[in-house]
Amino acid sequence: MMGKEKLPQLRFSEFENGWIPMKYDEIYSFYSTNSLSRDKLNYESGQVKNIHYGDIHTKFDTLFDISKEIVPFVNDDIIISNIPSENYCQEGDLLIADASEDYKGVGKTIEIVNLDNEKVLAGLHTFLARPNKHNMAYGFAGFMLQSWGVREQVMKIAQGTKVLGLAKSRLAKIKLNIPSFPEQQKIASFLTAVDKKITQLNKKKVLLEQYKKGVMQRLFCQEVRFKDDDGKHYPEWKEKRLKEFILDFIVPMRDKPKDLTGEIPWCRIEDFDGKFLSKSKTNQGVTEKVVRQMNLKVYPVNTLLVSCSANLGFCAIVKKELITNQTFIGLFPDLNRINVDFLYHMMKLSSRRLNVLSSGTTISYLSRKQFENFEIPYPCIKEQNKIASYLSAIDDKINQVDSQIEKTIAFKKGLLQQMFV
Repeated sequence: MMGKEKLPQLRFSEFENGWIPMKYDEIYSFYSTNSLSRDKLNYESGQVKNIHYGDIHTKFDTLFDISKEIVPFVNDDIIISNIPSENYCQEGDLLIADASEDYKGVGKTIEIVNLDNEKVLAGLHTFLARPNKHNMAYGFAGFMLQSWGVREQVMKIAQGTKVLGLAKSRLAKIKLNIPSFPEQQKIASFLTAVDKKITQLNKKKVLLEQYKKGVMQRLFCQEVRFKDDDGKHYPEWKEKRLKEFILDFIVPMRDKPKDLTGEIPWCRIEDFDGKFLSKSKTNQGVTEKVVRQMNLKVYPVNTLLVSCSANLGFCAIVKKELITNQTFIGLFPDLNRINVDFLYHMMKLSSRRLNVLSSGTTISYLSRKQFENFEIPYPCIKEQNKIASYLSAIDDKINQVDSQIEKTIAFKKGLLQQMFV
């Protein structure tokens, strides 16, 4: 045991005792893991499952419940009879990814809270740690190891250039501050409830997105039609070329400004985040002086940006005057004839057709002329408005849930900073 007792910034009122500073290896013992690569695993059948470090990075929840995860089997031709029983995972164990391409992922850890009586091994590039020397409540360590106080220590001991790695001997000396068992239980229970809320919100978002996708398919193939305010059918849809209702096809200049510290946003495909675009995530921008000197094309508000090179059909509606690189073409609509929200959804649905149109070229690219002559199904403006309004209402619900997810994740992040020493 090391150092003096410490206290977290935020804790439940019924607890008063200080937290005890200990070293990792004063709490956990390390057990051997295997080095089976992906080609030694399968998702169809087997007697024993294997946790690969890549799945710790990308798939598995912090509190690992095997009934909720898809874990590969070890191939039947692999000899595992010589593996000691203590090297099989147990509930309460930690699995640590000992390698990563970045600091964010190095040392990422899951805690096993349910194995459902299945036999599971810790695989390639993992450490297996078991609390043999201290009483630990299920779930507490999984959250504690996400806290900044621990993550900062892990990042400091990581070594490597292209790939960062951890040494078990270094990890063993990391400082962990441990409260009483009842306080561990209370913290784990509370943070598990927060995680459950995030999971529920993510599921709600997925369901809304699936609903929207189904509605769009039915609306745009005209299986479902809106009626006017008198209950009468709108006119039949027609096939029209974009040039019939697009006032200007704006093709950006190929030259990239050297000075990107101006007030007019300079955007790339990396800046696209949803339906609307109004700023650069990296705060890059161009001055009006540079715009004049280089004769740059500025997209007006309500321009629909469509990717014309790779990611064809990738779209966003301009909400503030901005400039992009040559990856896009700007469709500036006649709003008396086309609803820009309707056009946005229609062009997203047309991505496959756009890709087919470009398939004859060495590099996926569509010219201004190809966009001008591109045909889409075209209802009257009143029906467009109803379709756009309905889909926008669904978008608003999705955005509300997305905002709830972000706030809850931020709330959890704050808890991880304040509830642990």
